[in-house]
Amino acid sequence: MGVGEEVSGFRIDLGSGLVEPARQVPSPNHDERPDPEDISLLVIHCISLPPGEFSGPWIDRLFTNSLDVGVHPYFARLEGLRVSSHLLIDRHGRLTQYVPLHLRAWHAGASCWRSRGRCNDFAIGIELEGTDTDPYEPAQYRTLVAVSRALLSHYPRLSEECIVGHEDIAPGRKTDPGPAFDWQHYRSALAGACGGASS
Repeated sequence: MGVGEEVSGFRIDLGSGLVEPARQVPSPNHDERPDPEDISLLVIHCISLPPGEFSGPWIDRLFTNSLDVGVHPYFARLEGLRVSSHLLIDRHGRLTQYVPLHLRAWHAGASCWRSRGRCNDFAIGIELEGTDTDPYEPAQYRTLVAVSRALLSHYPRLSEECIVGHEDIAPGRKTDPGPAFDWQHYRSALAGACGGASS
């Protein structure tokens, strides 16, 4: 294992599971995958803390178990929560990594995809800073397409058909990335980036 080739500005080190040049903020909220070779699902989420507010330090602090729940009334409901994601794309399109890709991040919760439960076992989670109803920024789509392309290039079991929203693997429980996420734009841009036909 070693450093993979650079794809659209992102390089994945297959040994460390790190994405370069992502900002690294290590989260303790991870464990080993049952099969590190079985990375076959990409789950897109959204998050904002407090809800609808952007650009604060609170997502980093939530994912590193250092959130002061006294700072905002909403944070009280997050006390003791242990969650993480592999990657976050903020409103400016900047990429942060919390968990190495070959490890299991705790992002999907109770979930099922194509009759397989426990999606964290085989999924990579990407959070977009946003809400279900606020339009995502063009810079976020650009980064998401670029990092998605890098992931597709490095993980042979991952395909465009296996890129879903949190709402798709936990229907009725989760709604993100919500109606504000433009799937058609994302998939068309990704197909173009991967050399396929745009719709």
